Amino acid sequence: MKCLKTEIQDLYVIEPSVFEDERGYFLESFNLEKFQENIGFVEFVQDNESKSSKGVLRGLHFQKPPFNQAKLVRCIEGRVLDVAVDIRKGSPTYGKHVAIELSGENKKQVFVPKGFAHGFSVLSESAVITYKVDNRYAPEYDAGIRFDDEALQIDWRLPQEEVQLSEKDKELPSFKDLDSPFNF
Repeated sequence: MKCLKTEIQDLYVIEPSVFEDERGYFLESFNLEKFQENIGFVEFVQDNESKSSKGVLRGLHFQKPPFNQAKLVRCIEGRVLDVAVDIRKGSPTYGKHVAIELSGENKKQVFVPKGFAHGFSVLSESAVITYKVDNRYAPEYDAGIRFDDEALQIDWRLPQEEVQLSEKDKELPSFKDLDSPFNF
């Protein structure tokens, strides 16, 4: 397993070791000891899975303290563009993002620490995402930022007319209106 630093501190891309032969493949998707050696201590408490069709865009979401969450995200089927935006006040990369393609083929994962807004767009006909979180979901602490905010300049790799949003995501505030509860 390789833990690769990104241009944003504390945000990592993880490339598992994949053992393939004519029968298929094997990989270790999570190893607590290796994770803690390379990234640090995180106690995941729940695994989530979602399936979405092409053009679905989920995000940009985060939970406010005390229910903020770190996530370990992977795509097990299909292809998505996974995006994490640094919303930690005082961070030198505040408002910057990392976008990485996750797929069933490349088997990469992204570790999104607390203090980031997160989302993804589905690039294939459908995609299945699975992610670990280190805190339970609390709807009253749920928050987010508009996916198409001009200040963020995110290329979701989808034509605007193909983007499918939830009603909740259509109503998210802009980045300039964000009063981030996170500090660097």
